[in-house]
Amino acid sequence: MSTYWRTFKTAAWLGWQMDSNWTEPWLFVIYSIVKPVAGAFILIFMYVVIWSINGIPDPHSFAFLYIGNAFFIFVGSTLLGTFQVIQSDREWYQTIRYVYISPISYYVYILGRAFSKIVVSVFAVLITLAFGVFLLGSYGVQMQLSLDRLPLFFVSLALGLFVLLAIGITLGAATFLMARHSQTLAEAVPGVFYVFCGVLFPLTILPSWGQAIGEAIPLTYWFEITRRILLPFQLNTGLAGFDDLEILAFLLVSTVIFFGLSIGVFKLGEYLARRAGKIDMTTSY
Repeated sequence: MSTYWRTFKTAAWLGWQMDSNWTEPWLFVIYSIVKPVAGAFILIFMYVVIWSINGIPDPHSFAFLYIGNAFFIFVGSTLLGTFQVIQSDREWYQTIRYVYISPISYYVYILGRAFSKIVVSVFAVLITLAFGVFLLGSYGVQMQLSLDRLPLFFVSLALGLFVLLAIGITLGAATFLMARHSQTLAEAVPGVFYVFCGVLFPLTILPSWGQAIGEAIPLTYWFEITRRILLPFQLNTGLAGFDDLEILAFLLVSTVIFFGLSIGVFKLGEYLARRAGKIDMTTSY
């Protein structure tokens, strides 16, 4: 366990250095603030356009959309972080052979590298939520987090991030056998989650087959319980029949299943890549 911890800690430190060392610290801080604020303004523009078309303001729907998009920052960043580890080490820096033959767990190494993306995303999510509370109250963005709900919030957040890492590694294992095309996959999968996990709108808006897809994705339950904790109202999302503990149980079971699946798929992709001689093969285009 001590070896796993050292591997995770060092990989997370390396990922942080790679993410933040591209410019001066003050410019990185400005970028970390401006990017989520710009995303919030995009949401405002979307809401204003829809409001002008319908002629009826709907602050509850805007708050629903705003919270979903704030926490979706974790999804895009984490999945992209896990997808890019193998590709960047093999194609860009050509260091994968040295990392791979070192006496560490490559699976844990990828977890550490992806965790650095989560750390960066925490700042973006906090800034987005603060911007919504202090400057968008007139649009209906209202949040509440009582002390008795804090444990539930942190447990659900941890489970949501763990299942994100597991999904990312499960899908990222395919990059062992891929050329420089993982960027497309890393953008397509979050797009599917964006539509079917109730980020923009409740699942009840989707057709029955779309709702079935959404209910099979664990992130749906993460967004649901997060909104229940933070929002002072509830919209009809199709999951009202489940209480908070049941939603949390679904999320816990999904996390365990996907972590087991990620280990199996990762070992399979690693085995096939080694057998084909593609562990450190660069595609050079």
